[in-house]
Amino acid sequence: MDWDHLRIFLAVARHGQLLAAARRLGLTHSTVARRLDALELSLGARLFDRRPAGCIMTQAGERLLPVAERIEFELLGIAETITNEEADVSGTVRIGAPDGLGNYFLATELGELTRRYPNLIVELVPLPRTFSLSRREADLAIVLDRPIEGRLLVSRLIDYTLSVYAAESYLERHGKPISMEALRDHTVVTGVDDLAYASALDYSTVLQEQAGRIFRCASVMGQIEAVRFGTGIGVLHDFAALSIDGLVRILPDVSFRRSYFLLSHPDASTIRRVTVLRDFITRRFREEHLRFLPSG
Repeated sequence: MDWDHLRIFLAVARHGQLLAAARRLGLTHSTVARRLDALELSLGARLFDRRPAGCIMTQAGERLLPVAERIEFELLGIAETITNEEADVSGTVRIGAPDGLGNYFLATELGELTRRYPNLIVELVPLPRTFSLSRREADLAIVLDRPIEGRLLVSRLIDYTLSVYAAESYLERHGKPISMEALRDHTVVTGVDDLAYASALDYSTVLQEQAGRIFRCASVMGQIEAVRFGTGIGVLHDFAALSIDGLVRILPDVSFRRSYFLLSHPDASTIRRVTVLRDFITRRFREEHLRFLPSG
């Protein structure tokens, strides 16, 4: 089986279109189509239903996908093994993370790793979304809900807390609520319910049920900035809010505890740059546990 044909197959599977796969690989549309034809001919089975809107994987394609992924990871691992000296850790490694964690913790922490390994390029993608490791959208991912399906390595990184905050400027103008019922005279900053990508984000509903007025923002970073500039009261991550001047914790009896989970593809354990990043992240969370659990 020709690896170059398998590489084409993986690109089409990940991007869903021949043209998108061709652009990703730097090939022409006809080259991608021709090599995919050759792979299907060698296997004696169609791998995709090719439609104008995109390529739909067949059952044969679904069976081939994990095999092709394992081959890909093995080849990457061989390349890593040949140059496995610590000083030679190089290449690009991508980690996907929730935007609050990415912007208020990982963005600063990962700089230490790139200073240690100058040939390593770390791509941090702090977006409010989930990531597919099998489709190579990221090499590692930090998520809020433990996955119950899929071929993944899952480790619990750390628990963290969230509390209710308001800006000093907001409290000077509107007063400080002393109970949940008092929120009827205030504006509450929350997420956007139908854009919530994890069940762990359900804490916003607790405040908005009592709120007199509501301001919604889909990203954690946007919510923090809205509260910081006095738009209203919101539930914020303690590890971020406690380091921001002008924010005051209120309603101390209202708090939430959630968890971060680290995901990696099992076949990525042979790729040194991925294991270096995974080990670094695990160690930094362990060292900073009091930042994430300030009362723990």
